[in-house]
Amino acid sequence: MTLQNEIDARSKEIHTDGYPMSLGELINMYRDDELQLQPDFQRFFRWNDVQKTRFIESILLGIPIPSIFVARGENGVWDVVDGLQRLSTIFEFVGILKNDKEETLAPLSLQGTKFLPSLKGKKWEDKYDLENSFTPEQRIDFKRSKLDVKIIKKGSDEEAKFELFQRLNTGGSSLTNQEIRNCLMIMSNKKFYEWLFELSKDSNFQSTLPLTDKQLIEREDIEIALRFFVYRHTNISDLSGSEDMGEYLTNMMLELIKSPTFDLENEAHIFKQTFQILNSTLGENSFKKFDPLKDKFLGAFLVSSFEIIAVGISQNIDYYREMDASDLISKVKGIYSHSTYQEATKKAGMRAINRLKILSSLSEEIFNS
Repeated sequence: MTLQNEIDARSKEIHTDGYPMSLGELINMYRDDELQLQPDFQRFFRWNDVQKTRFIESILLGIPIPSIFVARGENGVWDVVDGLQRLSTIFEFVGILKNDKEETLAPLSLQGTKFLPSLKGKKWEDKYDLENSFTPEQRIDFKRSKLDVKIIKKGSDEEAKFELFQRLNTGGSSLTNQEIRNCLMIMSNKKFYEWLFELSKDSNFQSTLPLTDKQLIEREDIEIALRFFVYRHTNISDLSGSEDMGEYLTNMMLELIKSPTFDLENEAHIFKQTFQILNSTLGENSFKKFDPLKDKFLGAFLVSSFEIIAVGISQNIDYYREMDASDLISKVKGIYSHSTYQEATKKAGMRAINRLKILSSLSEEIFNS
């Protein structure tokens, strides 16, 4: 296929339309349940009140706002692909934003800014505090302000919509890669997301991960749980070694979601057994590096250790369920003096995907014997 053929084929996968819409129209669409914000996404978007105020200020001052992207669903309802935080801020300010429990949140009270210091304490409309409310004229002018809305029409390719979401929410976004994946999971199969989210809270699993508060807030525990299933179902011979690890995790996640043979119940059972074994033997040392000179596990969680140990045990779960704890600990300690492990983890510039290929083979060598 020539380059032009590829361009022609891909450009037909997403059908879009676009036009400016007033904030009043968008507010009415949200009130009438014709605009879906995906409330589950809210936990991944973390604008504070200062950022929200600056956005409202931009609207008041007529500063250009980036386009909002929405996807038209089967029932005609628009799902927000990009612009959730902007729209959420508008709806929170006017006092109509609902959480995932369909509870209306308290209206946003603005902060003072450099250009508009009198915004401090202002609300959309508070009948008990008219002094700190927008005037009727200000509310009308605000609702007449316009945003450019790009509409992904019905019939657009689902994977292309995922790709668009990922690209729009990567550059300049405060979201981590895993938070973007979590949104993709919700868009693709909410049941899968809920299943993975619940597994990530497993007490044995959490006990093996000495993560920081920041890592937990950014849901790195969900990423680690996802890696477990991706690694278990990775065919190393299919990897060229040029893949970007982040993109590979996303693509494999979407493959698992769509796979008719991916048994959620059985995979969850193996996951829980694996981390029950690890927690009962190594606890929070499960994925720390062992220092033979100091005869102790040191440092933080290592992805390289996880790539070898968690998957290796999971592939031979019956054997390791019966193994004596001291024997398993000795086997794990021996990993860090293995020449293959040292080569894979100490070589500067090695791509994460190539490290995975090497360590997956080492995992088989160590845990299949």
